[in-house]
Amino acid sequence: MIYPRVDDLLTHVDSRYALVIISAKRARQINNYHHQLGEGTFDDNPPPLVESRSKNYLTMAMEEISEGLLTYDYSPKP
Repeated sequence: MIYPRVDDLLTHVDSRYALVIISAKRARQINNYHHQLGEGTFDDNPPPLVESRSKNYLTMAMEEISEGLLTYDYSPKP
């Protein structure tokens, strides 16, 4: 069984498209955070917000979404 379930994730976002974009961007941030651990610079890459059994960054990002820890804003660019 896949955890977290897509049905649960869709209650926290507007659409499947938004789910894909948000989780991919957050997974990249988590990946960058882990690569910068030895350097001591974290810039715009906060650490994972959940304790996860998985080592997969995308799973961590989706767990953050399912717990309601991530927010997003659609703002059109001029």
